[in-house]
Amino acid sequence: MNILINPFQTKYNTAPFSKIENQYFLEAFKELITNTKAEIDTIINNPEEPNYSNTIEALEYSGKQLDRVSSIFFNLNSAETSEEIQKIAQEISPLLSEFSNDITLNEDLFKRVKTVYNKKSTLKLNTEQETLLNKKYKGFSRNGANLPEDKKQRLREIDKNLAQLKLKFGENVLAETNSYEMHLTNESDVNGLPEGTKEAAKQLAQSKDKKGYIFTLDYPSYIPFMKYATNRELRKKLSLAFASKGFQNNDFNNQSNILQITNLRHERANLLGYKTHSHFVLEERMAETPENVISFLNELLDKAKPAAQSEFKNLQEFAKELDGIDGLEKWDSAYYSEKLKQKLYSLDDEKLKPYFKLEYVIDGAFTVAKKLFGLDFKEINTIDKYHEDVLTYEVTDSEGELVSIFYADFFPRAGKRGGAWMTSYKSQSIENNTNERPHVSIVCNFTKPTKSKPSLLTFNEVTTLFHEFGHALHGMLANTTYPSLSGTSVYWDFVELPSQILENWCYEKETLELFAKHYETGETIPMDLVSKIKESATFHEGMQTLRQISLGLLDMSWHGQDPTAIKSVKEQELKAFEKTSLYPDVSTNCMSTSFSHIFQGGYSSGYYSYKWAEVLDADAFAYFKEHGIFNKKIANKFKDFILSQGGTENPMTLYKRFRGQEPKPEALLKRAGLIK
Repeated sequence: MNILINPFQTKYNTAPFSKIENQYFLEAFKELITNTKAEIDTIINNPEEPNYSNTIEALEYSGKQLDRVSSIFFNLNSAETSEEIQKIAQEISPLLSEFSNDITLNEDLFKRVKTVYNKKSTLKLNTEQETLLNKKYKGFSRNGANLPEDKKQRLREIDKNLAQLKLKFGENVLAETNSYEMHLTNESDVNGLPEGTKEAAKQLAQSKDKKGYIFTLDYPSYIPFMKYATNRELRKKLSLAFASKGFQNNDFNNQSNILQITNLRHERANLLGYKTHSHFVLEERMAETPENVISFLNELLDKAKPAAQSEFKNLQEFAKELDGIDGLEKWDSAYYSEKLKQKLYSLDDEKLKPYFKLEYVIDGAFTVAKKLFGLDFKEINTIDKYHEDVLTYEVTDSEGELVSIFYADFFPRAGKRGGAWMTSYKSQSIENNTNERPHVSIVCNFTKPTKSKPSLLTFNEVTTLFHEFGHALHGMLANTTYPSLSGTSVYWDFVELPSQILENWCYEKETLELFAKHYETGETIPMDLVSKIKESATFHEGMQTLRQISLGLLDMSWHGQDPTAIKSVKEQELKAFEKTSLYPDVSTNCMSTSFSHIFQGGYSSGYYSYKWAEVLDADAFAYFKEHGIFNKKIANKFKDFILSQGGTENPMTLYKRFRGQEPKPEALLKRAGLIK
C-alpha cells in the first residue's frame, strides 16, 4: 500500500521518510490529484447557493494530502536529490502545473467564487476571512479565469513549459557544482589556508582514494579558499569555475533556459493583461510597481556608490602596497578584503571560529527564542529523518504545549543544492477547532566536523544560521485559521523581515555571551573581540550594498521589460551591471546562468526585497534597542503583530501595529554607516 496517499499515522503526523520509496511518488501524485479533483467537483456540484463556507473555505481546505506530499517531494529534491528523484520531478511538475490550471481555469468553480466575492460587503467577514476571499478571487482572476478558451490553452502550455525549465535550470547548477573539483598535491598550493579547511580538503581527497587536497564549489570549501589561499593563480582558477556555472559549452548550459523562461514569463504576463512579468508579480507586493522598485534601488545606489567606490579604491591601494598588485580582479576581492579587515580591526575569522562551535550556536539561537518568545527546544529521535545528518526537535511553549516540529540540516552533500533556506513540511492551520501545528525545517551548508575538530562556523555563517532560524520562527509561531495565509505565506518583500531582524542579535554583547564559548577551553568570547565584531559590522558595507543592488537590478532587467529582443545573456547582464560594477568583467563568467533565486526559486522580480526588508529590520531592531534587546513587551508585540499573523493583513498595517509608525530608511543607512 502506498503510504503517501492517506494522512500519516505517525507521531505528530510527521513525514514517514524511512518508509517512503521513490517509486511511491508518481503513483501518489496521480491518485491525490484525482482525489483533489473529486473534492473540487463536490464544491462545484453543491446544490446550495455559493457561500463563504461551502465555497471559499471548502476550496482552502481541499487537497491537504496533495500539498503535504508536494512539500515532502520538492524539499527532498532540494536537500537530498538523486537522478531518480530528478527524473520523477520532470514527470510530476507538468502534472501539477496542469492540475493547478485545471482549478484556476475552471469556469464553474470561478463562478461560485465570484458569486461570493460580489456579495462580500454583506457577509460580515473578519479581517482574515476577507483576506482569504480576496486572495482566492485574485488567484483566479490573476491566473487566467477571465480569458477566452484559446488563451487559457496557451496559458496551460506556458505553465507546463515553465515548470520543466525551472527544474532543468536548478539541475544544471547542481550538476556543475558537483562535477568540479580542484585536486592539489603540493603543500605550497594550500599556503595561507586555515588548518580546518586543509583538513576537510584532505579528508575529501582520502574519501576519493587520492593524495593531497580536493577543493570544490560548495561554499564551505570555496569561500575559505578565496579568502585565505595565497596562490593567486589557484584563486583565479577556482573563481573562474565558480562563476562559469551554467555558462560553459556543455550539457549544463543554462543560457537557452534563461531566454525561454524570461520570454515565457513575459508572454504569460501579457496574456493576463500585464505589461511585464514584474508588473504581474509586484501587484501583490509592498513595492507595488517596477517603477517603485527601480526608484528604491536607485535611491540606495546614490547613497552606496560613493562609499563603495571609496572602499574599492582603498582596497586597490592596499593590495598594491602589500603585494604589488596593479589591477584588482574578482578573485582578489575576498582575499584582500580579509587581509585589510585583519589590519584595520585585528579581526580574523579564523580567530573567531573556535568560539562558534555549531552546537553552541544552535543553542544560542534557541536561547534567544526562549528569552524573546518563551520557546523550548528539545532534541528528539522518535521521528523519521530523510538523512542521518538531520537534527529533529520538539518545540513547546511555556505551558509545555506543542508549538512546532523543527528539522535542521546543516552540512553539504552531493544531493543537496548550495546556499541556505527555510522550508515547511506541514503548514499551521485551524480546522474543526483543532490548531494543527507546523513542521518547519532549515537547511544550510556549513563545514562538516573533521577527525580533529567539530564544525566551527565563521561569523558570517553564524548570521546565516540566525537568518534562517528567523524564517523558521515565522513558520513556528504562526497562529492563523487558514493554511494559505499562515507563517511565511506573506508578501515576498515582507518575508525577509523576521529573518533579517534576527541577525541583529548576533552583534550584541548580551547575545554573544550566551553562546560564543571556546570549543576547547569553554572561555566566553573576549569582549575586545565582541567590540571588533561590532566595529567591523560596517566594513565594506558600501561594496556589499552595491552588490545586492546590482543583483536586484539584474533581476529587474530580466523581468521588468520586454525580453523578446534579448539574444545574448552575457550582454544583457553587462548592461544591467553598468552602474554597479567595480571589478573588470571576465568574459567566461556569467551570474545569471546560476542565479537560482530568480530562475528556479520564487524571487523573480523580488530580489530587491532583501534590501527592502533591511529597511524594515533596521527600523524594527532600533525599536528593540531603545527598550532592551530582550524586552518582553516589544518581543510580544513582534510575535503578536508580525510572526503569528502570517499574511492575514496588509504587511504595512501589521508593521505599523507593531512599531506605531511606518519604517524610516534612515535606520538602515545609519546602521550601514552610509549616513551619520
